[in-house]
Order: sequence, then C-alpha cells, then structure tokens
Amino acid sequence: MSERDDSEREFDLKWADNAEHKEPSARARMLAARWKENPPGPQPFRHDPDPVAPRRSSWVSTAIVLGSVVAIILLLGYANFRAPY
Repeated sequence: MSERDDSEREFDLKWADNAEHKEPSARARMLAARWKENPPGPQPFRHDPDPVAPRRSSWVSTAIVLGSVVAIILLLGYANFRAPY
C-alpha cells in the first residue's frame, strides 16, 4: 500500500512542478499592486542604507586591550603588596 502512495505522491509532485502557470505569492501580488501606482526608485546593488563611521586601526584596539590588562595586573599586584598578612 505504501508503494502506491509513494508513486501517487511522486506523480503529484511532477504534475505540480510541470504546471504552466504558477501563482505568485501574496507578497509578490501586494508589491506588484503597490508598484503599479508608485514604482520604486532605482537603487544600487546592495547599497549601504546608513554611512558608518570608519573603524579604528587594529593596532589601536590591541594597544587598548593590552594596556588594560597591564593596568589590572599592576593594580592587583599593588593591592596584594599593601594587604596585611
């Protein structure tokens, strides 16, 4: 019985894939109706919506991180030096 169901399903999938007319999605229909009255302006391929500030150099970021680590080590060493035993 399952072989028959598989063959019927395969037939249905082939029939659906070979359909001459395929209905567009709801979103495609909505956009087509909207653009018929008010078409969108041209946009460059993958345009940047908002300009972004330039990033810092990787050396600056590295210096900040290493400086912070050194400062923490010195602070902990000073705290241990001052701590009474």
